[in-house]
Amino acid sequence: MASQGLLSYTDSSLITIHKSFYKLPPSPLLEGTLLFKQNTSDPPLSSRIHHLCLAFCSFSCLPAKQFSSTPPLPPKALKATFLCKFRESPGGSAPAALGKLGARRSRRAQPPGSLAHWGSRGNSLADGSRGSRAPAKGSLEEGRGPRARGAAAEELKLTSTSFALTGDSAHNQAMVHWSGYNSSVILILTKLYDFNLGSVTESSLWRSTDYGTTYEKLNDKVGLKTVPEYLYVNPTNKRKIMLLSDPEIESSILISSDEGATYQKYRLNFYIQSLLFHPQQEDWILAYSLDQKLYSSMDFGRRWQLILFDIHSLTLMFIDPLFYAKDYSYAHYLTCRIQECSETTKSGPFARSIDISSLVVQDEYVFIQVTSSGRASYYVSYRREPFAQIKLPKYSLPKDMHIISTDENQVFAAVQEWNQNDTYNLYISDTRGVYFTLALENVKSSRGLEGNIIIDLYEVAGIKGIFLANKKVDDQVKTYITYNKGRDWRLLQAPDTDLRGNPVNCLLPFCSLHLHLQISENPYSSGRISSKDTAPGLVVATGEDDAISWIFDEEYNIWFLDWGGALVAMKHTSMPIRHLWVSFDEGSSWDKYGFTSAPLFVDGSLVDPGVESQIMTVFGHFSLRSEWQLVKVDYKSIFSRRCNKDDFQTWHLLNQGEPCVMGERKIFKKRKPGAQCALGRDYSGTVVSEPCICADWDFECDYGYDRHGDNQCIPAFWYNPSSPSKDCSLGQSYLNSTGYRRIVSNNCTDGLREKYTAKSQQCPGKAPRGLHVVTVDGRLVAEQGHNATFIILMEEGDLQRTNIQLDFGDGIAVSYANFSPVEDGIRHVYKSAGIFQVTAYAENHLGSDTAVLFLHVVCPVEHVHLSVPFVAIRNKEVNVTAVVWPSQLGTLTYFWWFGNSTKPLITLNSSISFMFTSEGLNTITVQVAAGNALIQDSKDIAVHEYFQSQLLSFSPNLDYHNPDIPEWRQDIGKVIKRALVKVTSVPEDQILVAVFPGLPTSAELFILPHKNMTERRKGNEADLEQIAELLFNALNQNLVQFELKPGVQVIVYVTQLTLAPLVDSSTGHSSSAMLMLLSVVFVGLAVFLIYKFKSPTPQPSDTCLTQEDIAGNSFSRLK
Repeated sequence: MASQGLLSYTDSSLITIHKSFYKLPPSPLLEGTLLFKQNTSDPPLSSRIHHLCLAFCSFSCLPAKQFSSTPPLPPKALKATFLCKFRESPGGSAPAALGKLGARRSRRAQPPGSLAHWGSRGNSLADGSRGSRAPAKGSLEEGRGPRARGAAAEELKLTSTSFALTGDSAHNQAMVHWSGYNSSVILILTKLYDFNLGSVTESSLWRSTDYGTTYEKLNDKVGLKTVPEYLYVNPTNKRKIMLLSDPEIESSILISSDEGATYQKYRLNFYIQSLLFHPQQEDWILAYSLDQKLYSSMDFGRRWQLILFDIHSLTLMFIDPLFYAKDYSYAHYLTCRIQECSETTKSGPFARSIDISSLVVQDEYVFIQVTSSGRASYYVSYRREPFAQIKLPKYSLPKDMHIISTDENQVFAAVQEWNQNDTYNLYISDTRGVYFTLALENVKSSRGLEGNIIIDLYEVAGIKGIFLANKKVDDQVKTYITYNKGRDWRLLQAPDTDLRGNPVNCLLPFCSLHLHLQISENPYSSGRISSKDTAPGLVVATGEDDAISWIFDEEYNIWFLDWGGALVAMKHTSMPIRHLWVSFDEGSSWDKYGFTSAPLFVDGSLVDPGVESQIMTVFGHFSLRSEWQLVKVDYKSIFSRRCNKDDFQTWHLLNQGEPCVMGERKIFKKRKPGAQCALGRDYSGTVVSEPCICADWDFECDYGYDRHGDNQCIPAFWYNPSSPSKDCSLGQSYLNSTGYRRIVSNNCTDGLREKYTAKSQQCPGKAPRGLHVVTVDGRLVAEQGHNATFIILMEEGDLQRTNIQLDFGDGIAVSYANFSPVEDGIRHVYKSAGIFQVTAYAENHLGSDTAVLFLHVVCPVEHVHLSVPFVAIRNKEVNVTAVVWPSQLGTLTYFWWFGNSTKPLITLNSSISFMFTSEGLNTITVQVAAGNALIQDSKDIAVHEYFQSQLLSFSPNLDYHNPDIPEWRQDIGKVIKRALVKVTSVPEDQILVAVFPGLPTSAELFILPHKNMTERRKGNEADLEQIAELLFNALNQNLVQFELKPGVQVIVYVTQLTLAPLVDSSTGHSSSAMLMLLSVVFVGLAVFLIYKFKSPTPQPSDTCLTQEDIAGNSFSRLK
């Protein structure tokens, strides 16, 4: 998957090869596939235990032949290899039918977070009845050599050619594109990636026009100084190729319209970080740049138009003619037409805010996730219709959800419920993807290399309705198969005999076959299970059964050739090889072929992506530092002729003997075992396909119903089947479920279809019940002056005939005749802050219902000023006030910290009293919370047993230079303190100067006892009096001055008020001292008020003030 916030691009014909033994993380620019250049010093893979199973629909498994004569492993490590074949069809008229269950790339889950993980296609296979073992024609044990079809004395050889990419021995990466579909063109971009620099320092572009026999180096055609870094292929027109150069050297793009034969260079004025191609319009491209801008091109990159900028994080995808864009900062999705994407034309496909990274677009469906109050809700849009909430069983309570498959107009979803940790439950939907029913519980899950969730579910290609799943049962993992899209599941039957022909006692349900359902993420390897649409019925899989003593201690990759008529096996090993094996009888026997003259370290292989698939390209090297060796293997020579009618036989697709699968009876034709003939391009494997009569197994339980032991669908305890949809209005009709619904894409007719089909009934009138009113984002806080959007929900009632009234609690109410106008929400703007009771009322002729919500409307708090005294007396309460701007009536929460306390005091009042019990410097901190806003202020307060103080004033010139900000006041206080110390030589720690906010500039001088001397109070009180007299004499004589700036001399005076006496905590004179301090405060306040009311005062406003308003408001003088 592409990194979050980048455009994704995937092309199954494009892979990336690395010469490093260790896998590198995929580039954020391109979803590529990594191949490794094997190191000859790496340990062999003999310790990696794998096994092969060739499985067929309605199959019985036989142990396959070993590919190697490696000595047996210890008994505890024994593993099995299987060959599975069909039983003969009923009546014995048809030969043994071999089905094919094909491979499909899984859609792996997205990063954690709920729907951020939508999209994990699991892994699958088949089950069925047991049958007789077919005679094996040859062995694949390399040590003993294969048992040839005849007494062959010479080694069989395949037609092959080898080509070395000369001069690229240092290159450690390669991107390969094979046009396929009967095109002979192969493009290879080799690169030297410097891991220290983190960039590509050189590259080479190679092109073949003869299926890889020879290659031409094209560096001179793209420019000798140009360093192509990435290769892109148009997903809808493989002839259109795009190369991006290294932006460190030049930012340019090279475009080819003839499969890479010639190129045109276009310089770019931006650096491309990622690209996205339109799924239908081959010339439409979106580009996301490194400087966070979005560009569009309508002519395949020749010209670019800037459509969005300053996109900090963006996810884009094309949907029909539109693309969806999401800004991670606000978690809202926007849409616009690519030709006219401006701020005025963008709109949202979903009115509410949604979870980050939760948009998933898959086939006809769009999925999103919304989390509110800790619980996630999921929504789906089918065929771009309005979103509807996904309905899971009421108490499933999902923790996580992944979309696995949307094939055939139905959704397969994996849901991890509240009581699950390493398993998921499988659910299957109706056609619209809204109503889900349980298909299978406790399916095993695991984590991929990139941390993504992988569900052990596999959908078999080529035959619809067949899935395989690994289910956890009593701490054991067992493989189950379904033939009817999850309605019925059964265990897989193990083979009858082992490799040596000995009988195997493996009886269901105590013993069964277990398969690994991990599909290949890379096209150069087959993975543990695979199947093909072009080879319906055939599945290649690895499996095991601990009760069976078979071994297979080497790993093989298996590919399909020529519509599945031949299988090719190549050993996956770190050692060089020169042989591979071919089977023409679906794995019953194998012939060994040489494909290269010298042993080759194989990095990977690609099979021609065309349906005929008779050419393979093997990528490798003869040594670690040698050039890339490209070996073209042509299998056409082993297909001796074209097939005729005598080369075919028919087989029936059976489900435990039952010929009807997904409501159809299908008869296929396939090549007879051993027929080495080639099929034509117009080959069709289906001979007969006819519908069956509908039976019980063609129907699953509808939403709200559970299947019981007698296969009856009974309403769940939480579901009321008699309750019609809320859209059902009196006088209309609705389809009342019988508890059953026909499986989507099932083609059965007649039979039980009429019995189980939903019946039309008249809509009954119902009183409103279960009324709810919520905000669109689920929050109970709104911002003053902004839209607050309310959603009214009703569990039961007639939406079209129910009157709705919504009272916003501020004297305004609205009424509607029915629910139609309120589906997208009701918007309202509050002009004042406070707590409002919002009341919804629903009424029709049968009854009424009411719902209430309490909404907190707040202004964003911009600033808080903590008002505290500079000095406090020990063991005396001190009043502290937090002044918040802008002032409002909304509810604020205050968090107070005093001194070294770690737990705050919480109040709804802006003032608090506190008593300090110890002397010293203490810090007071307050945090104010309003909605999502949280602001803070801190102040220091000196606590002493006693002190003296005196108000100070200054020469008028200081007011002219007073900016009235806290930092300036602090610096002026320090300057005055230094001036006092210089003139009087009083110790610095006994003086504290605090400058007051506002004009005229004033301050207070605090004279403090000497540090740690308050215990000898009587002896020191006289000393404090002497210091005070010394300071006041200096002030009265105008000796305390300081230079504010050159030419500005400021004189400090004693304010002509009575000196405050000694202040302490004793009871004898504390009252007089406090009265004197209060008199000083009141006089100062009076001076301040007289000064301030000389200018006009701003009038109060109903709206929240901006930061600019605050800067110009008189409140700033109170800081």
